[in-house]
Amino acid sequence: MTWLLNNLYYLTSIVGLPSYALAIILLTILIKLILHPLTQKQMKSMVGMQQIQPKIKEIQDKWKEKDPQKMQAEIMKLYKEHNINPAAGCLPLLIQMPILIALYRSLFTFDYVNPAHATFFWLSNLTDRDPYFILPVLAAVSTYFQSKMTMTTSEPTQRMMLYTMPVFIGWISATVPAGLAMYWVVFNLAGIFQQYIINKQTLPLKGEVGGK
Repeated sequence: MTWLLNNLYYLTSIVGLPSYALAIILLTILIKLILHPLTQKQMKSMVGMQQIQPKIKEIQDKWKEKDPQKMQAEIMKLYKEHNINPAAGCLPLLIQMPILIALYRSLFTFDYVNPAHATFFWLSNLTDRDPYFILPVLAAVSTYFQSKMTMTTSEPTQRMMLYTMPVFIGWISATVPAGLAMYWVVFNLAGIFQQYIINKQTLPLKGEVGGK
């Protein structure tokens, strides 16, 4: 990760904008592009889950008390009919964990080629925590909006996660190097844009699924 960040920094130097903050943004975009196929599949599955919720509710109302096993079988059949994988959201997150850990360890003891280029507006050093909590707040807000866009039901558990997860992410972002918080914010913003595009593309299908 250190090697990659330094090489991206050299790239920013070549174009005349030497900046480790810009290198982190480029790193985020690069990782987002690599994970794009998996993320796109995850997001489409989440949209599909939203669209078939009325059907799932019908199945639950019909079989939950009478035959729970039949209910599960019918729900799985519905997933298969609409090519939805309810576990699709796990893989991108699992892949991201080692990336986040590697970036954290790298920034924690980063040996900058030029420390003067490790600043970003109000940040004197990307290795330090954000003193004004701007990035943690942005991380929390962007996490909330991305979660809101992918929320599949209005169940109490999901609604609780909708509000608690952004607070947790914001708290974590306030305790780690600002560069890692920046990575999370940029990744979320790219994810929100990507989810918006996918929602626009799949919106015409919503009525079709709901009417079956």
